[in-house]
Amino acid sequence: MEGRLAEREREKRVDNPSLTTGAAPEAPSEGRRRRGLDHGLRGALVVSGVALLIHLIPLFLPRNMPEQELAIARVLPNAEQRAPFLLPLREHPKATPAELREAAELLLEGAPAEARELAQEAERRDPNAVETQLLLARICDVERMDRCVSSALERAARLAPADARPDLLRAELQEKDGDVAGAAKSLGRAHGKTPADPLVGLRYARLLSAAKRGDEARRVLHSLEGQVPRARLLVEQGRVWTAEGRDAEAAKLFQKATEEDPKLAIAFFELGLAWHRLGNAEVAEEALRQADKLDLESPKALAAMCAMQLEEGRISDARLTRMDLERRFSGREELIRQSCSIP
Repeated sequence: MEGRLAEREREKRVDNPSLTTGAAPEAPSEGRRRRGLDHGLRGALVVSGVALLIHLIPLFLPRNMPEQELAIARVLPNAEQRAPFLLPLREHPKATPAELREAAELLLEGAPAEARELAQEAERRDPNAVETQLLLARICDVERMDRCVSSALERAARLAPADARPDLLRAELQEKDGDVAGAAKSLGRAHGKTPADPLVGLRYARLLSAAKRGDEARRVLHSLEGQVPRARLLVEQGRVWTAEGRDAEAAKLFQKATEEDPKLAIAFFELGLAWHRLGNAEVAEEALRQADKLDLESPKALAAMCAMQLEEGRISDARLTRMDLERRFSGREELIRQSCSIP
């Protein structure tokens, strides 16, 4: 009898460990919650492990395809680290011209000489690719090899006489070098090849205006009616008047643009600048504040307003504007320093 009682007591202790340890039995809800947390933690660790494995797989696979080298190079931060993976593609029999061009693009900033070697190999494998010549022109520009730039652009133009891209790139490089007249001439050729492209037309009009050819710029803008939103076209027309020093005419066009599209920040920005030049500080500041509200990601309106306040001797107002700039655009120190330097 005593033996059976002792056996039952041992069974109770096995079934309920709290009788042996003296701890209180765990509540069912607490147990479920703990099991849920453990399960969630394990799930998160599994997901993290899988993500890490996916990123590491290319490093351990036998790399006999150019795409694998490119995949590794894309995630590396600079040309110095990318070069060991990309330069061998020059000798790789499976590397396509497009892959060689991408490799050159990845080395362009930081290793332009090595980028040129890859682009030249792409040219050797496909001598008729306009894209390769455009890339070579850009690389040679970084290396300040003017004759090389001209040769590449001339080859591109011969390969595709109807393609506007060589003219667009030539215009971009000429404008960067300060040759506004030459850039306008190149854009004119591009516009002639793509008369239905409004972006090319707008660029052409701006360059004509910068080259002091306002009447031609206005004719180009007039030809874009129906292709460009009217408010934006009014802004561009106003800029042409601004370039000629006719701020009253420009202000009227900018005002019309704000009425056409009350959410067009650039129209309010240009209107503010025009009114400042005309001497109406109050209206100018009101327009710039509206431009800032419509484009909170850009510091241009606040920077212009601070510069205007300093020019007018309103130092206290300028300090408040600078505080706003520093609070919202802490990473733009140079712009803040140039436009809003408090004496």
